[in-house]
Amino acid sequence: MKITFLGTGTSQGVPVIGCDCSVCTSPDPKDTRLRVSVLLEIGDKNIVIDSGPDFRYQMLRAGVKRLDAILFTHEHKDHIAGLDDVRAFNYFQQQAMEVYAHKRVQESLIREFYYAFASVKYPGVPLINLNEIKNAPFYVEGLEILPIEVMHYKLPVFGFRFGDFAYITDAKTVADEEKEKLKGVKVLVINALQKEKHISHFTLDEAVTFAQEISAGKTYFTHMSHKLGRHGEIMQELPPTVELAYDGLVIDL
Repeated sequence: MKITFLGTGTSQGVPVIGCDCSVCTSPDPKDTRLRVSVLLEIGDKNIVIDSGPDFRYQMLRAGVKRLDAILFTHEHKDHIAGLDDVRAFNYFQQQAMEVYAHKRVQESLIREFYYAFASVKYPGVPLINLNEIKNAPFYVEGLEILPIEVMHYKLPVFGFRFGDFAYITDAKTVADEEKEKLKGVKVLVINALQKEKHISHFTLDEAVTFAQEISAGKTYFTHMSHKLGRHGEIMQELPPTVELAYDGLVIDL
């Protein structure tokens, strides 16, 4: 399995014109974070988790020629806004994009991209095939995927486990039965928004505590805002088995 971090930021983590914070003015490319997303290459299949506003550029930057499926964690705009751009894959692959999401998330997609789901479609609109997922194992192109439900304040959000790899964003609390699903994972990705307390996201300290509880071989933090600080500085504060992810980071597992 090859894992490429397409984006590791939030809408408060993307460089902003005129912002003079230490992250936006950093010369380190690891501090330039697009909206959070990850590409999984498993055998000959390519799967993306979330298609935020930067989706098109992320696909171009990563040189993705084929995309077999998109999985959605939840319906917030920074995770779904780029779905319209699957139309390029529709054209070259001559088929609809397989999209996997909870029923609640599907309803949001249908509202947001109503024209893609109209009974009479305008030529060239995105072609999307919705697949409902629940908090139970499901299959994509023959690959078993285990959802992990976490709470984003009061909103249920899905993380996903693929064998030895687990990916979670927008978590604030995780029930014990969901933590059990992470036992034995070798690589864990979890959100770490900022150092200050937040109502719906893990802080840096909370993410470190969670990483130590799960005790994966390696944990990477993602979904980072401006307020977290510069990559090089925060890395010095982390335990040996924990790192900040960055856009373009590739892991072979």
